[in-house]
Amino acid sequence: MKMTDPETTMPAATASQEVMRAEGLSVALPIDGRMVPVVTDVSFGVSRGEAVALVGESGCGKSMTASAIIGLPPRGAQVTGRLIVNGREVLGLSPRQRRKLCGNEIGFIFQEPMTALHPTLRIGRQMTDTICHNLGLSRRAATERAVEILDTVGIPRPRAILQGYVHQLSGGMRQRVMIALALSCEPSLVIADEPTTALDVTIQAQVLDLMERMRKEFDLGMLFITHDLEVVRDFCDRAVVMYSGDVVERGSAAGVTRAPAHPYTRGLIEAVPGETTDRLVPIPGSVPQIGAWPEGCRFAPRCARADAKCRTHPPLDAENPTAVRCWHPLEEIA
Repeated sequence: MKMTDPETTMPAATASQEVMRAEGLSVALPIDGRMVPVVTDVSFGVSRGEAVALVGESGCGKSMTASAIIGLPPRGAQVTGRLIVNGREVLGLSPRQRRKLCGNEIGFIFQEPMTALHPTLRIGRQMTDTICHNLGLSRRAATERAVEILDTVGIPRPRAILQGYVHQLSGGMRQRVMIALALSCEPSLVIADEPTTALDVTIQAQVLDLMERMRKEFDLGMLFITHDLEVVRDFCDRAVVMYSGDVVERGSAAGVTRAPAHPYTRGLIEAVPGETTDRLVPIPGSVPQIGAWPEGCRFAPRCARADAKCRTHPPLDAENPTAVRCWHPLEEIA
């Protein structure tokens, strides 16, 4: 069940700027004595200076895809396909090599710093340990690097912050520390997993502005995992929409959010009050359980456009050469 990817025909110059590319990336978990697929055949890339959104409901496979990219899938998971980071295939690397890769080339911004940062270690210890391990600096040089990057992300009195603990900081300051930690080893790709969910609206805007500034200043590729379509439209260049572990639509962020081609993407937009109407229009039904996906299109049981073909045959490339996986896409294809 594949979808034609216009990115595979990109010019060589553009391809050379890619910091990450997933090709047919799939993840299976051991459940009740058998391996059950939870993410299937995901393909997309992220280039330098570009922000790509991974969008979908909770449970659609966004964070599982991210965990496979950084080499931290759940215990017993099987990850297959291809994953290329800065031109190097990484799925075959040893755990130690993957950890080194994540430290030097991939930064990760977690959704909740209170659970991602160690509660009993000073912030300085956590930052300098990371920098020393990945960049090989002395403790003194690592401290200066930590001060520099904390100052860069707008944290006042950075030396004092290094002496403190995560619980002593506000939500916005904790997230700035997470961003600083993700940037501390000069990665080329940063993955941000719902980084503003736990923040109020004002702090959300400040954190997003900071991430946008960091992306431009350091020429970062950024993978932004979110369900906030306003963030996708305002912050990201491209969007990859996932449903039930599958990519169902891919395109420019403006095109996907303003003129979606897949009924599921349209449903996500209409479920946000004020996007297309003042009334909330929920998507009927719920995401199917892992391992109990429908035989045909996975969205068919919830789709008003579904017919018998949708319920028995997964959408195929031959009859659907656009960047949308649907037998009956909406007419307004961007």
